[in-house]
Amino acid sequence: MKIKRKTISGPGVLVAAAFIGPGTVTVCTITGATYGFTLLWAMLLSIIATIILQEMAARIGLVTGKGLAGVIRETISNKTFKAFAIGLMLSAITLGNAAYEAGNLSGGVLGIEALGISGGFTVGNLTFNAWSISLGILAAIILFIGNYKVLEKILVTLVIIMSLAFLITAVMTKPDVIALLKGSFTPSFPEGSLLTIVALIGTTVVPYNLFLHASLVSEKWSGKEAIPAARRDTIVAVVLGGLVSMAIIVCAAAIQAGEVNNAGDLARSLEPLFGDYARSFIGLGLGAAGLTSAITAPLAAAYVVQGCMGWESNLKATRFRVIWISILVLGVFFSSVGYSPVEIIQFAQVANGVLLPVIAAYLIWIVNKRSVMGRYTNSLVQNVISVIIWGVVFMLGARTILKVFGIL
Repeated sequence: MKIKRKTISGPGVLVAAAFIGPGTVTVCTITGATYGFTLLWAMLLSIIATIILQEMAARIGLVTGKGLAGVIRETISNKTFKAFAIGLMLSAITLGNAAYEAGNLSGGVLGIEALGISGGFTVGNLTFNAWSISLGILAAIILFIGNYKVLEKILVTLVIIMSLAFLITAVMTKPDVIALLKGSFTPSFPEGSLLTIVALIGTTVVPYNLFLHASLVSEKWSGKEAIPAARRDTIVAVVLGGLVSMAIIVCAAAIQAGEVNNAGDLARSLEPLFGDYARSFIGLGLGAAGLTSAITAPLAAAYVVQGCMGWESNLKATRFRVIWISILVLGVFFSSVGYSPVEIIQFAQVANGVLLPVIAAYLIWIVNKRSVMGRYTNSLVQNVISVIIWGVVFMLGARTILKVFGIL
């Protein structure tokens, strides 16, 4: 099947590139290895929820001409609430993405090493991973160009590579189509699967993607007339991202025995069935997933700070670059020395757990304000679906907080 570039080009692809990171690959791998096809329906639910939320974020961005953080700053009049909202966004997205960036780069390195390539060097008492630094430099070069069209083309290419790698591997496993369809459309709750279901939804419905999407649509399009195009772009890209996640579950479900904790284990486990092809395809897919997330996480953080501070939207602005460079440098350092900043990650998880339902509620509120959205407000059906999704993201946020405090 020939892929038409225009159908998979736009801000939606960057959103898909952002949520299919090493974390998603790991969660989907463990899900497939543990529960087979039975939880594919949870991923399908995640795709629907993501489309609804991202479409609202994109619509707000096109109607207002501003990023989500900027809209929040301007529409909340109460100084206390405004300070709380800005503090929450800065801590959850900026600090959180700095902590998670190490995981993005480490995942990319894991993909490279799955291809049989490794490298490192020692400076004093510290041993650095050369590939982590190389990926960080590559991400920095791509971001420093400061041209949205170039950024889009690069990420579209990486997403296509990642998609083909995982989809081809899934087809190679020759899955039972009937069982696959049953798992996708028949909800079931195997014993002990509840937290895994929540994790699948949580790794797809990502708070920082809402900010990223609302900002990027203005880079791609101008004005309310682009809403239908943005909606199509969102649906196509998120569905593609969801299919990739489902393909990873299918790949992992093919494993008959053995402990599988990440994509590296997945490549080794499938190797007896498919030889070096499995390691090559999965390594390539994971490497692309790590690099795409390593690019989009610092970019999202920079957009959030820009909106919170009221700065002019400019990818080439010095202060915009200072933000994403800081995020990237921290990620490169933590990933290259193999250090995990546990306390920072835990704080970021709590902040994101609070932010997700707050931002989802804010999205529903703002897309129903005619003073802001004019005739582009939500319909009744959209509101009903949105409220149901808010209930899901509220549970996601509560689960994240409880897990950090050891209650779950």
